[in-house]
Amino acid sequence: MFVFATSDKGGTGRSVTTSNLAYRTALQGANVCYLDFDFGSPTAGAIFDIPQATHGTNRGGVHSYLDKGPTGGTVSEPHRIDVWTESDRASLRQRPPGSGRLTLIPGDVGGGEFHTTKYAIERCRQLFLRLHSEFDLCLVDLSAGRSHATHIALAALTDPALRQITARWLVFHRWTQQHVLAASSLVFGESGILEAGVKAGHDPDQLRDSLRFVRTAVVDPDSSELSGLNATQLAWLRECNESLIALARENRVGRTAILGVIPHDPVLQWREQLISDNDVWARKVANAQTVEAFTELAKKLTDDAAWEVL
Repeated sequence: MFVFATSDKGGTGRSVTTSNLAYRTALQGANVCYLDFDFGSPTAGAIFDIPQATHGTNRGGVHSYLDKGPTGGTVSEPHRIDVWTESDRASLRQRPPGSGRLTLIPGDVGGGEFHTTKYAIERCRQLFLRLHSEFDLCLVDLSAGRSHATHIALAALTDPALRQITARWLVFHRWTQQHVLAASSLVFGESGILEAGVKAGHDPDQLRDSLRFVRTAVVDPDSSELSGLNATQLAWLRECNESLIALARENRVGRTAILGVIPHDPVLQWREQLISDNDVWARKVANAQTVEAFTELAKKLTDDAAWEVL
C-alpha cells in the first residue's frame, strides 16, 4: 500500500505526523518505507535523528534518482537508511521486538524542486513497483502545494501494474480558517489534486474516495490545559471552533472527510521529532493523547472500513 501525504501550506505538521505514522506502523509489526518527496526541503532525516541526512543525503538520494538533469541520472537506486540502526537517538537505536523494518529514502543535500518529466515519471514508476514488493506500507511525503512531486506521483500511479496497488492520500491542515480553505482548494480547486489526477488518467470518483484530511495541532476548547483562560477567552475560543466546523463542512473538509485529528502537543510545538513511549511515560515531556492519536491514525491507514464512503 502507498499513502501520499500532502498539504497546501507549509507548517501543517505533515512531515512530522507522517514520520510518526511510519514509526507507529513499524512498531505494530509492518515493514515500512518513508520516501522524502518534499523536493524543495528534504529534511525528513532530522525528524528521524539521522545525523548524515538532516538536510538530505550526499550518497545519491531521491533527487539523484528522479532528476535526469543535464548529465543524466547518477544513481540506479536511491540511498536507503535503516532508521533502527542509523538513528542517533538512543530510544530508536534498537529495533523493538516484534516490530517491522523502518527505512528512510531521503532527498539529496542541496536538492530543490525540479520539473515533471517523462524520465522522472518512469523512474518513479519503477521505484514504486520495487518498494511495493519489499514493504507493507510506503509513506510518501510530498512537497506542499500544487507541486511537481504530486504530479509525478499521480502520473506514475496510472501505470497498469500500480493501478492494482492500493494508494491513499492524506491532506494535512492546521485548524485555522486559512488552512481549512487552503486544504479544500488543494483537493477540489483549479489545478488541484482531483483535476490534476483526472488529466493524468485517474478515475475522478476513485481518486476522490482515496482522499482524506488530517487536522493537526488541534486545541480542544474544553481541555483542562486551558483552565488558565478566563470565561470570555474560553467563550471566544468555542465560538471560533464552531465557526471552523461550519467552514470545514461548507468546503468539504468536514467530519465525514476527516481520517484523524492530531492534538496540540508541547514537544511538537518546539521540535519536530518522533514521539516515543519514553517521551510520554518516563520523560513526561509529551502527551499520551498525541501518541494515542498517532497510533489510531496509523491503524486507520490500512483499515478499509475507515475509508468507506459515507
